[in-house]
Amino acid sequence: MTPVPKILREYALLADGERGALIGPRGEIVWLCAPRWDSGAVFTGLLGGEGRYTVRPADPWFVPGGFYEDGSLIWRSRWRRSGGTVECREALALPGDSRRLVLLRRLHAVEGDARVIVELDPRAGFDRWPMREITQEQGCWRARAGELYLRWSGCPRARHSGAGLAATLSIPAGGQHDLVLEISDRPLDGPPPDPDRAWEVTEHQWRAQVPRLDGVVGSRDARLAYAVQRGLTSAQGGLVAAATTSLPERARTGRNYDYRYTWVRDQCYAGHALATAGDDDLFDRHVDWITERLLADGPGLRPVYTVDGGPVPPERELEGLPGYPGGFPKTGNNAAEQFQLDALGEALLLLAAAGGLDRLDNTRWQAVQTAVAAIEKRWTEADAGVWELDDEHWAHSRLICAASLRNIAAAGPGRAEAASWSALADAIVADAARDCVHPTGRWQRSPADGRVDAALLLPMVRGAVPAEDPRNAATLDAVRDELTEDGYVYRFRHDRRPLHAAEGAFLLCGFFTSLACLRRGERAEARAWFERSRSACGPPGLYSEEYDVVQRQLRGNLPQAFVHALMLETACELT
Repeated sequence: MTPVPKILREYALLADGERGALIGPRGEIVWLCAPRWDSGAVFTGLLGGEGRYTVRPADPWFVPGGFYEDGSLIWRSRWRRSGGTVECREALALPGDSRRLVLLRRLHAVEGDARVIVELDPRAGFDRWPMREITQEQGCWRARAGELYLRWSGCPRARHSGAGLAATLSIPAGGQHDLVLEISDRPLDGPPPDPDRAWEVTEHQWRAQVPRLDGVVGSRDARLAYAVQRGLTSAQGGLVAAATTSLPERARTGRNYDYRYTWVRDQCYAGHALATAGDDDLFDRHVDWITERLLADGPGLRPVYTVDGGPVPPERELEGLPGYPGGFPKTGNNAAEQFQLDALGEALLLLAAAGGLDRLDNTRWQAVQTAVAAIEKRWTEADAGVWELDDEHWAHSRLICAASLRNIAAAGPGRAEAASWSALADAIVADAARDCVHPTGRWQRSPADGRVDAALLLPMVRGAVPAEDPRNAATLDAVRDELTEDGYVYRFRHDRRPLHAAEGAFLLCGFFTSLACLRRGERAEARAWFERSRSACGPPGLYSEEYDVVQRQLRGNLPQAFVHALMLETACELT
């Protein structure tokens, strides 16, 4: 039976840096790409497919719940029954291997005896290839699905059920039972993982890699935001924008995208958050990934890559899947062919942050020179901008580049180029002031578009012009007056309709507003905008890109990396 789709706020994420799984409240893993982020999915229930892996109480009369173990992406599904309570501890084992995943599920009869139904039905290639060549060897099931190899241990008495395997497990009160699923693009040789050892290593890895953040505002949520960024960051250093594809950004067809790739902009937002949180190792991985892209592509820097720096395929529709309600399934992303000037500015800003931490070696300085030269060459060109729209001379793109030049000049005092970098920043700001200052004195989107845009708060935060500049103050006032509803912030006004009728509130913009208020010294206001945006999550604490203010629902791909990044940065800045 295909899982019935749930509202997005009910799904939790398991991730190990190389791929991520979404798990629903009734123990159904409805999304997992294998072996890598942008591979075909083997569990596709999220998009209406048959592929699934379910662990749930046999008695259907139960109340679901769950929580993350603090500072980790170890999830505990918890089901309260009339006869007691059963839990399932779930994780993708760390450290992640880009060619082989290990999915751990540990059942525990917390109160009373438990009977649990288990169903495994992976279908590789987005539901195209079910399991075949199913055999059992020394208590472990082995199978193929497409080009993938599978091994499942802990359920030797499972029976064939349709194209998959199913079993009913009996667990005495206080007892536990381990299930371990491995999926790889090469044969699975050697013994299966020892569950106790796999859990021990995974727990240790999360403890070692997520800082405590004691004293930070909303520290538990901040730690989860950090864990999400760790879980979405591959060994190569690339951070996927989200774990999923094709989840609609509003509750009707037309805006759904594949976000299982690394956007330069998102990578840099996350890097800033890590720098603010005081991280070194993960921050360095983010900076090195940006450095490699700059040195490889220079002024031809693409806005989006695969996590290992490869090209992103063009969009294509997936056949055979109905899609999440309100959207239609697709892979690839056409944004890869755009020019986004602000991506160059964000890359240079991240390098400047590394300079502020005295972490610019010779290779990174080469990337600095490359980024500056690229901005100098291309800043007068029209680009798709932060929201990936039609090519325009967007004010935000130019001002972010100016902010990056000022920051890198400050990070390299005494360098011969610092004065010329500052002069270029002055020229770019003057150019934006010439054609993108509204008659009311605020910044406007572009020479041809006089509307205010919440993205124009970020250059203020990053220092394109001083925070006390009257243009900044007027922009912040206009955002609060024109782009907010019930304490949430929208990107820009599409038309005369109410804001919520055009799209959801952009949670990223709520944190921009908080940081802008903080730069203006409005601390109480900053805290209020932060807390309102922080509340826009489901029980697991994950954020999507947009928030439907009227229905109080998440919209768009899940979890959205840059929202968690700005949440973390804002929490640390408010502390």
